[in-house]
Amino acid sequence: MTGQRPEESSSRSDALRELTAGRGGLLPSALERARSRTAEGPGAWAPQVAAAAGLPPSAGLGPATFFADLAAPRGERHVRVCTATACYAARGGEHLAEVERTLGVVAGTVDQASSTSLQAVHCLGYCYAGPAALDGTLPRTGPDLADQLGGRTEPRAPGIPVADTTGAPVLLAGILGGHSAWDVWREAVAGLRPEDIREEAAVSGLRGRGGAGFPVADKWAAAAGKPDTVIVANGDEGDPGSYADRLLMEEDPGRVLTGLALACFACGARRGIVLVRSEYPKAMARLRQEVERATEAGALSPSAAAAGRLPFVEIVEGAGSYVAGEETALISRLEGARGCARPRPPYPTDHGLWDSPTVVNNVETLAAVPWIVAHGGASYARRGVPDETGTKLVCLSERFARPGVYEVELGTPVDEVVIRFGAGLKDGAELVALQIGGPLGGFLAGTALDVPLTTAALAERGAALGHAGMVAFGAGTDPHELLRHIWEFADDESCGACSPCRVGTRRGLELAQGQGGPGETYERLGRLMGEASLCAFGRRVPASVRSLARAYGPALEGWDR
Repeated sequence: MTGQRPEESSSRSDALRELTAGRGGLLPSALERARSRTAEGPGAWAPQVAAAAGLPPSAGLGPATFFADLAAPRGERHVRVCTATACYAARGGEHLAEVERTLGVVAGTVDQASSTSLQAVHCLGYCYAGPAALDGTLPRTGPDLADQLGGRTEPRAPGIPVADTTGAPVLLAGILGGHSAWDVWREAVAGLRPEDIREEAAVSGLRGRGGAGFPVADKWAAAAGKPDTVIVANGDEGDPGSYADRLLMEEDPGRVLTGLALACFACGARRGIVLVRSEYPKAMARLRQEVERATEAGALSPSAAAAGRLPFVEIVEGAGSYVAGEETALISRLEGARGCARPRPPYPTDHGLWDSPTVVNNVETLAAVPWIVAHGGASYARRGVPDETGTKLVCLSERFARPGVYEVELGTPVDEVVIRFGAGLKDGAELVALQIGGPLGGFLAGTALDVPLTTAALAERGAALGHAGMVAFGAGTDPHELLRHIWEFADDESCGACSPCRVGTRRGLELAQGQGGPGETYERLGRLMGEASLCAFGRRVPASVRSLARAYGPALEGWDR
C-alpha cells in the first residue's frame, strides 16, 4: 500500500491475525476436505469454506490459491510426479512427458471426466530410486515409472538404504541399533530439570540441521519460561535430494517425538506440533500412530487442557510449498494463511504462532536430542569438528552406485562420502558436478570435492550444507538444461512475498531460457536478489546459480557473477 506508514501496516496485520485467531487454525483441514470433493478451481469453493468459518472470502482464497495441493485440479485418481533435481538427473526430465502420455493428461490438469489428474511436484523423498510418483498415497519409483502407472509393469518402491559410518550412531541409533528413545524421555521427566536439558544442549554445540545452523540452546533459551510457548518440529523437508527427515519420521517416529517432548520440557512448553509435508503420507501415518501409542502409554498428554510436564502433541499436514519450510512461513501455514515468509524482528521466539513464543526445530535436529540427553552434551561435542559438532545424515541420489542415507561426522571430506560410501557414480560414469544442500545449497565440480562437510568449509567454495542431500550429475547432463531447471524451480516456489524474489526469479528464468548470455542485466539482478530478498530463498538462488556456473566453467560463462 503506497504511502502506508509502518505502524499502520503492522496494526492492520495484527487485526487480521486477531480476526482469524481461533478460526484460521481450522481452515487448512476444511480447505483440504473441500478440495478433495471437487475438480473445480479454488474460486468455486474456497470463499464458502472461509464463510463457514466466519471469515472473509480472502481468508480462504489466499491459501487455496497459494498452496500447490489446494490449487491443483483433483480427479478421482490423483497422481503426483516428482520433477525435482534428483528425479530430473535420473532421466534428464523425460519421465514427465512419458507419464503424461501414459495417463492421457497434462501436468496441472484433470481429464474431461474428472477421473485422473496429474500434478508435478518438487520432491517426494525417493531421490535414491527416482524418478518417482505418488499414485494417491502409493509410491512408484524407477526408470519405467510411466509403465508402472499405466499398469504395464509391477509397481516398485524400495525402502531407503541406510548405513552408519561413525561406529556409534546418534540419529540412526533406533533404526540400526534398536534403541528406544522413549526411555530417555521417562528418565528425564523423572530426574532432570528443564535447565539441565538446556545445559546439555549448550555443551553439545548442537546446531539446527534444517539449513540455517542456528545454535539450538540459544533458540531454546530465547523462549524458555515464557507463557504459552509452543515447540514446532519442522518436517516440511523440501530440499530436492534430501530424504533424511522422511527416514526418521517413518522408521523411528518415537525418536522424533521424544526429541520434541524434551524440547518442550526444556522450554516449559505444554504444546508441541509436528508439521509433515503432504508428500510424505507414510510419515504422517506413522507419526499419528506413534502419538496415539505414546499417549496411551502415558508419555504424552491426551489434550491441551491436560498438558503440563507431559506435552500435548499434534500432527499437522503441509499442503505443497517449498518456502513454507522457512520458520515464519511455516507459522503462517499453521495459522491458516498463505505460507509466506515474514520480516524479522519480531522473531518467532517472541511472537510466533498466534503471537505465542514459538520454537521451530528441524526433525533431524530434534532426533539428536535424546542421544545428547542420554550420553551428555560433552560426548556429542567430541564428535565432528570443534566449531561444528556432532553427526549429520547425508543423502545420496539415484545416480550413485550406492545411494542411500549415511550418518557421518561433520568434517568428513566430501570426496570420502562420494567415493568411499557412495562408490562413485553407477557404471563408473564420470562425476561432473555435485549439488549439496538442495536449491539453496550449491554445486561443486566433480574434481573439487576435497572439502570438509561443514557449513564454513562449503561456504568458502560458494556452496552450503543445507540438509546435506547430494545429487550427482554425469556427462550426460546438459549444463544449460540444468541451469533452466534451477530457475524453473525458483520461479515455481517463490512465495511472492517480496518483489526482489518474485520478479527476480521470473526474470532469471527468462534469461536462462534465452539464446544469449546473461549479460549485465543478470549481474544487477543477482545482486538485488542476494541483498534485498526477504528470506534465504531469494538470497540464496543467485549464489546457487553462481556455484553451478563455476562447477561447469566455460559452458556457463557469465552466470558466475
